[in-house]
Amino acid sequence: MKKQNRGPYILAAGAGVQLLTGIPAAWGAFQRPVMQGYGLSRGQAMLVFAVLVASYGVGCAVGGLLQDRRGPRAAGLWGTALLSGGFLAAALVPAGNAPMFLLVYSLPAGVGSAFLAPAVLACAQKWYQKKKGWATGVTGVAMGLSGAFYTLFVRLVGGQWGIRICFAALGLLMLIVCGSGAAVLQDPPRPGQAAPLPGIDYRQMIRTKQYKLCVAAVALSAPPVLLFSPEIYTIAADRGLPENLAPFSIVLGSAASAAGRLLCPAGSDHWGRKRVLYGVYLGLAAGSVGFAFARGGWVLASYALLTFFYSGGAAVQPALNTDLFGLRHAGVNYGFIALGMSAGSLLSYVGSQALPLTARHWLAGGCALAGLFCVRLVKPAAKS
Repeated sequence: MKKQNRGPYILAAGAGVQLLTGIPAAWGAFQRPVMQGYGLSRGQAMLVFAVLVASYGVGCAVGGLLQDRRGPRAAGLWGTALLSGGFLAAALVPAGNAPMFLLVYSLPAGVGSAFLAPAVLACAQKWYQKKKGWATGVTGVAMGLSGAFYTLFVRLVGGQWGIRICFAALGLLMLIVCGSGAAVLQDPPRPGQAAPLPGIDYRQMIRTKQYKLCVAAVALSAPPVLLFSPEIYTIAADRGLPENLAPFSIVLGSAASAAGRLLCPAGSDHWGRKRVLYGVYLGLAAGSVGFAFARGGWVLASYALLTFFYSGGAAVQPALNTDLFGLRHAGVNYGFIALGMSAGSLLSYVGSQALPLTARHWLAGGCALAGLFCVRLVKPAAKS
């Protein structure tokens, strides 16, 4: 009897999970309510965001190890517990206690999101081995839409009952949705006589030149967006966008992110990973220039362009990772590639605190061009 193809169920479950794990792209919706509700300064709120993204990168590596040993379901369930627990705990943090907020929210929420992401991505690629980019893109669309979802949720729930109730409600929602989605995840069955999937493990991978270049490229893709995303409301208002339209910067950026996460990896199945990534980094460089001079409605357009290419590149990277190092240890290997996100987050945080806005635009464009150079140097790796 023919076995049921669980691939569509994996994609649907992964999309549900990813909708709630795109918090970094949506932080602009949280920044102001968190500052007001918890009495945090601008620098403290930016640090909350930076630690969240940095712990996401580290968590991808740890979650990948867990997935490699226990499977995607175990990693997803642990991720759900950490992510939802971080949001529920945030609802109880006393006002003005930034260190506690970092400890009980940023760290577990970042790590929990990271446990879920590689589990979903690697699992989807294993079910669709001939269309890895497409499978990554389908689940990635939901992550791209996180910004729109969180913007609406924070405005409706947070605006009505405050940010603490908003965090508590999100924690419960994550427990239900991410927990249910994680329970569905499982790798495809392997026939008893089938050869093992090709690929090298992370201990071999991290010694290669390809790994170092990929990590650097991931890190360098972050500043063009993360230098500005936490404060996009303020930037848009300062450049002439009416205050009532400022939230559309995140909503439009979210739609562009979803499009990038679908189109770029799907296109990379046809045109090649590196060719698409060349376009991604050139787009980030050009978008950084446009964003530096944008006024009024053009702020929305240029920011959406940046989120399209940033998210598109992030969605292509897992497929490139499996092309280079194989599917056998795809989850843990991608987790170690994602350490570049931690480095990029810290670079963005330092830049946001130390540099004026004009210099940040220069840094963003320079990082995009440096990332392009790193991708250009990546060559195929030997697989076992």
